[in-house]
Amino acid sequence: MEIKKPAVAGTLESSDCMVTVEPGQGAVELDLDSAVIRQYGKQIRKVIHETLDRLEVTNAKVTVVDKGALDCTIKARVECAVYRSNDVKDNLPWGGVIK
Repeated sequence: MEIKKPAVAGTLESSDCMVTVEPGQGAVELDLDSAVIRQYGKQIRKVIHETLDRLEVTNAKVTVVDKGALDCTIKARVECAVYRSNDVKDNLPWGGVIK
């Protein structure tokens, strides 16, 4: 899926994360700022990259500010930001349809 315009999902509240996606420069560039990066940085990156791979995003700048979000929250925020960047509003495949 192509990132057509900048989009944001999430908040900066505790146990959440804010994900921003923008059109990229030919690859996926990830900028991660996390309150728990030392403990869970590898896992957070893995969840983000796996979600982008499942959505077939290959060219994007992704910025994530994490405040201790669970994996399922990170995945949902990434999906939402990608869909918003494409103005997808109908027939969203929520609830585990995206494996």
